Amino acid sequence: MKARPKINKPPILFSETQKIIAALEKRLGCTVIAYWDAPNGSVCQDDVLTFYALLRHLGKQKKLALYIKSDGGTGMASLRIVHLLRQYCQHVTVMVPLNCVSAATMIALGADQIMMGPLAYLSAVDTSLTHDLSPIDNNNNRVSVSLDELTRILNLWRKESKGEGANPYTAIFNHIHPLVIGAVDRSSSLSIRLCKEILSYHLKDQKKAERISRMLNSDYPWHSYPITIKEAQRVGLNATPLDQDVNDTLLQLHELYSEMGQRALTDFDERNYHDNEILNIIEGRGLQLFYQSDKDWHYRAEERRWISLNDNSSWRRVEKKGKQITQTVFHIR
Repeated sequence: MKARPKINKPPILFSETQKIIAALEKRLGCTVIAYWDAPNGSVCQDDVLTFYALLRHLGKQKKLALYIKSDGGTGMASLRIVHLLRQYCQHVTVMVPLNCVSAATMIALGADQIMMGPLAYLSAVDTSLTHDLSPIDNNNNRVSVSLDELTRILNLWRKESKGEGANPYTAIFNHIHPLVIGAVDRSSSLSIRLCKEILSYHLKDQKKAERISRMLNSDYPWHSYPITIKEAQRVGLNATPLDQDVNDTLLQLHELYSEMGQRALTDFDERNYHDNEILNIIEGRGLQLFYQSDKDWHYRAEERRWISLNDNSSWRRVEKKGKQITQTVFHIR
């Protein structure tokens, strides 16, 4: 029997990242937390528990600076993260050197101040939904459906037919289940409510919170539309330029996290491989928490899809005890 190759593992750069966080805290004069997601990572409910563990470790603070780099995830997790941050500190500043989009933008809305670098951008927060009854793509996976896409289909139909012809829903229902359309509409209402609730932690003007929430949910033609600092200020957010030295230091931290979050794949054959990628990293002074995928993947040809096997993925906890750096499993269920 042929022996399996050695499993590739990404590096854990705790000592290096801790030095940068310490330098940032000295420069900013406040506690710093880093929240970094790999392209395959996302804002999720598990992040709330890891944030809680880190905030308990750091204790209550008057001022906190949160570095975010993420492509988004679950909006309800964003609300819970903002709620936690507000329980442990009086003033929150979000630092954005790169992408901070979708659900990550929602977290930024909960900050008193958003500091953005030259490469930084937020995004629209309109909701797309992958439902159990969603359409299936060429790889036999469910695809997401957004309210904006559905609205544009209907508007184009009405424009081209000029009020004549068949009911557009008759054709749409052949491709998208009615329950999916209902779920997407409900999800969009939820997104607006989440933004208003998050803004209420520091913004007392309800009309302004309503206007910002609706703009971010419906005023942009694409979910990933880049909202730079100029546009963020126009929307009504308290966005200010990020100090160049701080921005450069955050980019150095991003490079280290990118090295930790590199694709760590081990191919066994054309239908089997092992994935050991680090997806999410949450770190503060003296403690680093990260989620690491640790599972085999097998391609099931008859179903035209990949399935996971031997899944040992988990959150890991890295901290310094005395002169020794220890790594343990951080259990979340």
